[in-house]
Amino acid sequence: MRINIPILFREDIEKASKIVSQGGLIVYPTDTVYGLGCDPFNIEAVERVFRVKRRGKKPLPVLATSRRRLEEICCFNEKAVKLGDRFWPGKLTLVLEAKVEIPCALKGVTVAVRVPGNHDTLKLIEACGGFLVGTSANLSGGHLPRSVSEARIQLGDSIDLYLDGGPTVGMPSTVVDLSSGRVEVLRVGALDAVDIAPYMFDR
Repeated sequence: MRINIPILFREDIEKASKIVSQGGLIVYPTDTVYGLGCDPFNIEAVERVFRVKRRGKKPLPVLATSRRRLEEICCFNEKAVKLGDRFWPGKLTLVLEAKVEIPCALKGVTVAVRVPGNHDTLKLIEACGGFLVGTSANLSGGHLPRSVSEARIQLGDSIDLYLDGGPTVGMPSTVVDLSSGRVEVLRVGALDAVDIAPYMFDR
């Protein structure tokens, strides 16, 4: 049975975390767009995300509740620490060298990580064990979902639970790759490059 829940209450989050723990997929609101989530350490769940999105094996982002939690799975250099401390929770995704093998990171080479700036999202992630896949809830190349209805149009009954937290800004996070030791802006999104520039380069 597929469920659509209009607002995020404690019971909703408990239901979502149970589904994630059982290998299910959820759609949930963030501070950018609606996300498609699963347990990033569950290989079968991660493979299902790839199938649902009709996406190649491009690594999936991981959301966490804090930088301290993310330090368990990836390596933070000095620039990453500065950027994370300044813009998290918020709309910045960092691509870093992975410490452990994570199914969604494809054999643990690099992993894209973020601490979202949405209180309900953080509560959900915490209930799911502190980590949650955070890819956009759309088909690969499709319209970024600003609302749960826009996500549902694309993903339909392939999702086990839809959490409706109202409209989002509809703009993806800004992505900065620090995995090679160099600074590379892969995507300018909800966070302007001008805002992050002072923290990206040695001063």
